[in-house]
Amino acid sequence: MAARTVIIDHGSGFLKAGTAGWNEPQMVFPNIVNYLPCKENPGPSYARRRVSLGIDICHPDTFSYPIERGRILNWEGVQYLWSFVLENHKREHEVPPVIITETPLREPADRKKMLEILFELLHVPSVLLADQLQMSLYASGLLTGVVVDSGYGLTRVQPFHQGRPLPASGKTLEFAGQDLSSYLLKSLFKEDCDRRSLFQLETVAITQMNKCYVPQNLGEALDFRERQKSGLDESNTYQLPDGSRVELTPMQRVAPEMFFSPQVFEQPGPSIPRAIVESVESCETSLRPLLVSHVMACGGNTLYPGFTKRLFRELMGDGVSSTKATVWAGSNRNFSVWLGASVVAHLSTYQSEWMSREEYGEHRRM
Repeated sequence: MAARTVIIDHGSGFLKAGTAGWNEPQMVFPNIVNYLPCKENPGPSYARRRVSLGIDICHPDTFSYPIERGRILNWEGVQYLWSFVLENHKREHEVPPVIITETPLREPADRKKMLEILFELLHVPSVLLADQLQMSLYASGLLTGVVVDSGYGLTRVQPFHQGRPLPASGKTLEFAGQDLSSYLLKSLFKEDCDRRSLFQLETVAITQMNKCYVPQNLGEALDFRERQKSGLDESNTYQLPDGSRVELTPMQRVAPEMFFSPQVFEQPGPSIPRAIVESVESCETSLRPLLVSHVMACGGNTLYPGFTKRLFRELMGDGVSSTKATVWAGSNRNFSVWLGASVVAHLSTYQSEWMSREEYGEHRRM
């Protein structure tokens, strides 16, 4: 079954999907659905509108994110995205087994709804619902340590011991990649910023990927940038999609500092290093040295240049333990959740965690 298993890691910003056993997901696309009224029978009812994937450039104001801050708000949109993935992974019209990763913020009713969609509407033969942070742990090849996952909607910290989360020690910060994007959108376009403008969204995305970094010292980085004469540093200039050029301000370049100094950007705290320290300090004293020596950074925000080095420096400066802190960061850490689920698909120890369609039916009849 493992060879045919399809893994769907459905985050707030992107959906990652593919067949277990690969080194990375074969499908990665924004977690966005678009709604267009049906021309033959227009109206507000969902039955009278057409759902599609992504943003329609002709109607850029009709898209939405089915998941926000790790919480599912639009089940119809989620079902559409899942059906799109499964349709692309069918073999001879046979729907494959599925691993769906789920956020620790899930409600019991969410799990019930997920199973209902997968078994009753998408006709999946068997399902495994996997905890996202636990999957990131398995992707590292370790069983004990602290997983730090910072994605589009949430930043989460969770200590693990022998593969299991330590109770009452996890922390969830509701500031992440979307807040950094929002800051850049307002900073770059000011009073003209429009969250529905494809031009502005593309500009922000490219700026984040190509120009932003985490400084090792915010004050020194800003002083250095301020001393540079305007127009002399090519790395500070950016060509917009329309061909015009703009010069980025020092604060725009170091926008990922938000994760280390949230108060500077008027974001709720604590910072990521402080959240790790508080999380570890809530665990048994005897476990703290082992935990802090295995801090696993994952999620898209940890890819910013300078992120892991700054995290290491901050943890050492906090003195959370006499043991030297170690930050583990894999090259594919933006896919850690998906990769961990790919490992789990091949583990015989997880066979009892799977639910078949027959078991689901029996449970429904009880």
